[in-house]
Amino acid sequence: MLQCDGRAMMQRIPALSREPVRAAIAGAVAMAVAMGLGRFFYTPVLPGMMAGLGLNAADAGIIAAANFAGYLLGAVLAAYGWAAGLERRLAVGALMSTVLLLVAMGLLSGVAALSVVRFLAGLASAFAMIFTSGIVLSIGLRHHDPRVQMAHFSGVGVGIAVSALLVYLLSFVDIPAIAAWRVDWLAGAVLGAVGLGVVMVLLPRPEGGAAGVREPSIVWIRPLAALTLSYGLFGIGYVVTATFIVAIAREGGHSPLLECLTWLFTGAAAAISVVVWKPVAQRYGVARAYLAAILVEMVGVAVTVTLPFPASALIGGVLLGLTFIVITAYGLQLGRVLASESPRQVLALMTAAFGVGQILGPLGAGFLAARTGSYVLPSLAAAGVLLLAAAITVAGGALSIKSR
Repeated sequence: MLQCDGRAMMQRIPALSREPVRAAIAGAVAMAVAMGLGRFFYTPVLPGMMAGLGLNAADAGIIAAANFAGYLLGAVLAAYGWAAGLERRLAVGALMSTVLLLVAMGLLSGVAALSVVRFLAGLASAFAMIFTSGIVLSIGLRHHDPRVQMAHFSGVGVGIAVSALLVYLLSFVDIPAIAAWRVDWLAGAVLGAVGLGVVMVLLPRPEGGAAGVREPSIVWIRPLAALTLSYGLFGIGYVVTATFIVAIAREGGHSPLLECLTWLFTGAAAAISVVVWKPVAQRYGVARAYLAAILVEMVGVAVTVTLPFPASALIGGVLLGLTFIVITAYGLQLGRVLASESPRQVLALMTAAFGVGQILGPLGAGFLAARTGSYVLPSLAAAGVLLLAAAITVAGGALSIKSR
């Protein structure tokens, strides 16, 4: 009787589809390569580059801004319908380019050459993020499985944490003929190549019915305009700390272990951030969780230069990690709600607004840091920009968006 009941129960339970699992793993690995390595690997390697190449904060800001300019161009290009049906090829091709550009960073010198490479890396990371997200998030929505989105965005934090450990472990490796920071970039390329292989095997193909379909133009209602503006300001506010926090840690302690822990804590917090914020979004809604995360990040940016060292770097890193992916994920989710007929366009255009902010952030911060000899003023200015982003979110009516 028990066997009969068991068989009947098994017949009523649908077989678990492997597609969401494959999509979640592929998305997480793709984000780890495109963002954790392609975008944010610059942060832990930057102090070594500054020392080895004689760069100042303004030089570092120019190279960082070039990356964000490429990211902006990639986001704008991805907004148009030419990519319909080519999403998987473009995502994989962008990840291949990311690996090659990691190699180039380990071989070249000079602000101009490095800026060109970082510009191209930004373009590649935007394509990888937008086209991979389009595939992965659509599969999660189709299967009504929020864990796909959670795993996808957690890949950024995993990539950051792994890169922190990689740079720290390589600090014990001495290759006389090659500068340590060059070894870091080349090792990052090897790690990225492994991730690329995983994505090529696991990333599903987009739904056949979506191929070749062009989206209608976005209707810019007030909450969407406010959300997009606040998202762009978020790009300014977060990127100062995300670019310079390891350099801040080096200024305060000159300890490779502390630098590793600062970036490792940032990545580990980022990897679990979507899970940590999920109860907040479920109880109060995604829009209010988005606002709260911006305010928490504002505090994190400020404490990096106001608390005593080393607590300033470690706590600032944790608060940055706990918020920037959540703000990204929830902001894009709210945008998709407000422009449901044009999901790829809204994803790309909000990313473009974010990209503008990321260009302005490191340029301004690098200039201020070079003039004042400290990261205090640029960090406090970034915190003020995040407060403005929160105010615009409220004033523009974005809190009225219903999404859970």
